Amino acid sequence: MTEETRRSRATEAFFGRRKGKPLREQQVERMSHLLPQRKLDLSTEPPAGLEALFPVPVTRLRLEIGFGGGEHLAHRARNAPDTGFIGVEPFVNSMAKLLAVIEAEGLPNIRVYDDDATELLDWLPANCLDQIDLLYPDPWPKKRHWKRRFVSQVNLQRFHRVLKPGGLFCFASDIDSYVNWTLAHCRDHGGFEWQARCSADWLTPYEGWPGTRYEAKARREGRSSAYLTFRKT
Repeated sequence: MTEETRRSRATEAFFGRRKGKPLREQQVERMSHLLPQRKLDLSTEPPAGLEALFPVPVTRLRLEIGFGGGEHLAHRARNAPDTGFIGVEPFVNSMAKLLAVIEAEGLPNIRVYDDDATELLDWLPANCLDQIDLLYPDPWPKKRHWKRRFVSQVNLQRFHRVLKPGGLFCFASDIDSYVNWTLAHCRDHGGFEWQARCSADWLTPYEGWPGTRYEAKARREGRSSAYLTFRKT
């Protein structure tokens, strides 16, 4: 995708910088050799059954957009070996961290993509995913930047297309304005049903939740988190 095309996409700029500190030699080696083995090739047609993307049998498919250091993604993959996970993260240093875990532990049920998540969503076939996780995304707190938030009507339509009937969209954030933004956008979209029945349902972490470094930072700074679950209708 050219930069001109990227700028023309309605919701392409959900991420900021692409690289932080220079990678160490071992990290460069993993990015050169391990990343191509795990990265999805969007220049080819997706298989009729996405389970074929994984070298081990999987019965469920789950996408995590913006996996950060990969702690949550790796934890879920360890504890659900029959689920195929696709992780998207354009930040080079974060991808390098996850690749180190994959090299050490194997985790054959993880595939990755290191660029714009909307490209992947548009590549995926309809009704293919059981769950999409968007956990502590960049809140773009300044109002003039809200258009860069990943949750938008355009992207919710992408979610709705690729989720199976009854599939889940899970969103976690410690930023109240983004929580309210997501609730309003899902309500206005009309294709997602918020699963909360009482306040405890959205203030309680998801089952098996390992926590994330972003969540730990929020708590140190005195912010609580919300955990929203929406079901595709």
